[in-house]
Amino acid sequence: MSFLSAEAMTGGYGGADILCGCALAVERGEIAVIVGPNGAGKSTAMKAVFGMLALREGRVTLDGDDITRLKPQERVARGMGFVPQTRNVFTGMTVEENLEMGAYLRDDDPAETMAQVFALFPVLAEKRGQRAGELSGGQRQQVAVGRALMTRPSLLMLDEPTAGVSPKVMDELFDRILEIRATGIAVLMVEQNARQALEIADRGYVLVQGTNRHTDTGAALLADPDVRRSFLGG
Repeated sequence: MSFLSAEAMTGGYGGADILCGCALAVERGEIAVIVGPNGAGKSTAMKAVFGMLALREGRVTLDGDDITRLKPQERVARGMGFVPQTRNVFTGMTVEENLEMGAYLRDDDPAETMAQVFALFPVLAEKRGQRAGELSGGQRQQVAVGRALMTRPSLLMLDEPTAGVSPKVMDELFDRILEIRATGIAVLMVEQNARQALEIADRGYVLVQGTNRHTDTGAALLADPDVRRSFLGG
């Protein structure tokens, strides 16, 4: 059993099922990337893993424990950190206050973790007293990722972390994600920049209509003619 294992996930938001037997897995120190066309159920799959969508069928396990019925805050306590695509920072709070919010479940001194976040994202150290709403889009994404890291997650979940940022900022964010993986944290992410994401992925999932269409290593998916033709522009 993988460190994170989501099996046969089936469910939706009250109408027709959006996920239809979707399966995902990621090990410690791995990056798993979910790609696919618009409306494929990528973000819905992330929400299901995090407990924001009740499954009609299927189960989710983390480090061998069944967490299918746990609420999102209970999953955070178990080691999940989730960064949504939008509304992922407190714009009226400073950078430092945003990071402190990430440690709200902890009963120890988070100073060491904050220092690690500042080492990973040096610009946040420079702007620690600035309101998050005054930052660029890429810097806000760094704040959002940093706040999730303040929970000391064993699994970091990122929903389209490079949406709306420049190619240069995207490359920088991917570099930081590789550094996070190197610490042993498992990373599960949805990404619209499929080709670039698969280049850094240990494993990839191509979803179509809530179902796994292709599952393989990132390198194998990049080399697959069908994947290249149908999802990567040739």
